[in-house]
Amino acid sequence: MTTTKSNTFTVQGFHCSGCSDNLSKALGNVDGVIRVRASFDDSNVEVRFDADRLSEQDIRDQIAKSGFEAA
Repeated sequence: MTTTKSNTFTVQGFHCSGCSDNLSKALGNVDGVIRVRASFDDSNVEVRFDADRLSEQDIRDQIAKSGFEAA
């Protein structure tokens, strides 16, 4: 059985809606991520993920690899 968790991260570094789109795509390609909803207007990203495969720190690391900072 999959243990799903959802977390919303405040993201620093969004300059336009293209930035949030790029982060959505990058996170969506991570094994264990189920759903991503990034918002340029709200400067955040909501991620639903399989907590048995990923941690919140794994997601923060991927946000950083994508050129942004999770506050």
